[in-house]
Amino acid sequence: MDRRKFLKFSAAALSVAALPAFASQQGKSTKPNVLLILTDDQGTLDLGCYGAKDIRTPNLDSLAGRGTRFSQFYVAAPVCSPSRAALLTGRYPHRTKITGNSASAKGYPGMPADQITIAEMMKSASYTTGHVGKWHLGYTPETMPNAQGFDHSFGHMGGCIDNYSHFFYWKGPNRHDLWENGQEIFRDGQYFGDLMVDQCKKFITKNKRNPFFLYWAINMPHYPLQAKEKWRKFYKNLDSPRDKYAAFVSTLDEMIGQVLKHLDKSGLTEDTLVIFLSDHGHSEEVRTFSGGGFAGPYRGHKFTLWEGGIRVPCIVSWPGKIPQNQLRDQVAISTDWFPTIAHYCNIAPPKHKIDGKNIAKIISDNNSMTPHDVLHWERKNRWAVRHGDWKLVFNGRESDHLGKKIPRQKYFLTNMAKDVTETKNLAEKHPEIVKQLEALHQQWKI
Repeated sequence: MDRRKFLKFSAAALSVAALPAFASQQGKSTKPNVLLILTDDQGTLDLGCYGAKDIRTPNLDSLAGRGTRFSQFYVAAPVCSPSRAALLTGRYPHRTKITGNSASAKGYPGMPADQITIAEMMKSASYTTGHVGKWHLGYTPETMPNAQGFDHSFGHMGGCIDNYSHFFYWKGPNRHDLWENGQEIFRDGQYFGDLMVDQCKKFITKNKRNPFFLYWAINMPHYPLQAKEKWRKFYKNLDSPRDKYAAFVSTLDEMIGQVLKHLDKSGLTEDTLVIFLSDHGHSEEVRTFSGGGFAGPYRGHKFTLWEGGIRVPCIVSWPGKIPQNQLRDQVAISTDWFPTIAHYCNIAPPKHKIDGKNIAKIISDNNSMTPHDVLHWERKNRWAVRHGDWKLVFNGRESDHLGKKIPRQKYFLTNMAKDVTETKNLAEKHPEIVKQLEALHQQWKI
């Protein structure tokens, strides 16, 4: 362990030591297990519980039925690596030093080793930590999962793989990308979704007597769209590319159901905090047949700072501790899960700057106010800020919205309480609000 890693891990451990663990009547620790599920390129409304009529997602709908879901949940970036870095550290991307996608080739670094992840925080509190699935936060020994707080890691380090050969084909040279605990492994011809489910089950079984944190970063419905055959047949009458995308969403829902069922058969459902969300909005890249996802009234998609790029489905469940079948309209963001997990597990978060806020109060009480006065996003030469109901997008990309082409405009101001579509620009009508929000963003960047 290098000196930076030792120092950051020791600091987290010291902050944890000051807090007593929750205790049961038998005197044993009752820290909950945590299962954090992150999907990849999933559209804002692409679940039955979010109103999708043409996609079957019974397992996630059931999770929402025994938990709480959010209608205004954001991620910190509309692209993979910075979104993941923000989730795992509780910090905005610019603070994690990951503002764009990490390289998908071995030997390229990603998120700096001195960043403190949820896994390191949990490990310092005697949790066993596991990563399964996509990483995309570094491809060097210092930046791969086992060096970032995970006791066990299985998956691919780059941005995407073929689900059968486990090769990265996006940009040459073609290269194999499947790893277990820092060692390259080969499972040629085996479906990656099945391999992930098997790894999750084994991790849960092995650690069922001690608290664990499992980060399951599912590489679906990100391209290549390789759904299970049963689901491809099920959606054969849907138009393309919705048919391919829907089949992949149902495939991942079935996988999640298998792991949740295993959790239940292991007697751990009531002892496990389950969090589900997507890393950002759906893709409209050529590699995903130029679409397939659905954002409903929301404008935009992956790579954009419109709502369709950064507003995602999010569900949290912990039977007996979190309200069941509830909807929360309060604004929250993915960085909030770091301090919120710390709260539920009775762990003091690290002392350094955390941008996320503890949202346990709004989860438990619909009358609680959002802890966020303002939220910020920035990608390359574009940025956005939301303050109350006002949202300002600077240099936002042109987009098609429900058949209407909307050109790029330097400042685009929206009142989200009146126009969730972000199609009516109020910047000229309210120049004072534009100035106020721009000042807030410039101050945030310092």
